[in-house]
Amino acid sequence: MRTYVKKAEPAIAAGNAKVEETVRSMLSVIRDGGDDAIRKYARDLDNWNREFRVSEDEISRVSSMLPETFKEDFDICKQRVQEFAKRQLDSMSEIEVEISPGTVLGHKHLPVKNAGCYIPGGNYPLISATIMSVGTARVAGVENIVGCAPPRDENGIYGPTLYGLSAAGADEIYCIGGVQAMAAMAYGRVGMAPADMITGPGNAFVAEAKRQLFGTVGIDLMAGPTEILVIADKTADPSLVATDLLGQAEHGPDSPAWLVTTSKRLGEAVLKEVERQLKNLPTCDIAAVSWRDHGEIVVVEDDDEAIRVSDEYAPEHLEVMTARDDYYFENLRNYGSLFVGEETTVAYGDKGVGTNHTLPTAKAARYTGGLWVGKFIKTVTYQHMTPEASHRFAPVASRQCEMEKLLSHQITADARRDRYDNTN
Repeated sequence: MRTYVKKAEPAIAAGNAKVEETVRSMLSVIRDGGDDAIRKYARDLDNWNREFRVSEDEISRVSSMLPETFKEDFDICKQRVQEFAKRQLDSMSEIEVEISPGTVLGHKHLPVKNAGCYIPGGNYPLISATIMSVGTARVAGVENIVGCAPPRDENGIYGPTLYGLSAAGADEIYCIGGVQAMAAMAYGRVGMAPADMITGPGNAFVAEAKRQLFGTVGIDLMAGPTEILVIADKTADPSLVATDLLGQAEHGPDSPAWLVTTSKRLGEAVLKEVERQLKNLPTCDIAAVSWRDHGEIVVVEDDDEAIRVSDEYAPEHLEVMTARDDYYFENLRNYGSLFVGEETTVAYGDKGVGTNHTLPTAKAARYTGGLWVGKFIKTVTYQHMTPEASHRFAPVASRQCEMEKLLSHQITADARRDRYDNTN
């Protein structure tokens, strides 16, 4: 049984037909119109009428103007994320096994050749996204990495973002944003090699472009508004819980923040804390709308019900602040990334504690995890057989082909049965 200290109104599906059609039209124009179409959209939408590719001299100039403390902090975050990615890569074992005498099967891991990584601009330039995408692709062994970001002003890409793209390991950097950036990477425009895979967050148009381009290229995952769910019991600090909920609510007016608790008293205390903290929150104009429209406080009977509710929500970010954190850790299953104990917070994962911050939203955590080194890698299989093994398996394959009415397939098996008939 669950009750609500605060319940959000049921979400009304936003009409996205206009977004879909706009993106479909833009992609068609860019596919057919090439570089000229990219230049037109860049000029009309971003007021950018200069070279797209950023020169090494410009990267050096911008980098020299940035604070050393920023560069040092960025390097710490990059080292953490890449070190964790390396450990993940090390866990991906290649295999080869003789499944029966003379029949050898295996799989090997091959990185994609070309990756395109998009870093959004907007009110919150996500500098850390350069590490999560470019830095992880670099560890995966991707041969060529293109980074794209929109111009922030007449000078081009936001300086710290440009530095981040370079420091994370991008081979080429382009000042280009939005749908036109995703299309340029996918189709290979304005000097880029066509990407095998594109990654990166963005607004509704960027997300729709990724959706429509999937198949032409691979993508990391579809990502909507960011989410946080906190599971807390009576031992949790209401002030800290409220702080973390509002920390994510500032992302945008459509960013859900949910609390699931076994303590009604804690839920009521958190509600008061949220209202108190909103009065002085630097981004209260955004967070207050998000909390008003999408915030929820759910009271449940016990820990198991808390787990069921959380798994139903399948949040992007899941924080656990309870007296039984280990129990929750062992039994929760639907989340993008889990933050165990009050000592951790979503901001740590977002900025570079080591895990990747590109995570599934909108309940996609039911069936996928987030971006990691393995997303840039293809696991491909192979087989090798001796003549004797081929002769033994040929009749099995032949009969299966016959049952499926694939008679030309059957001939290929029979040819090998006959070819190697003298091997036994």
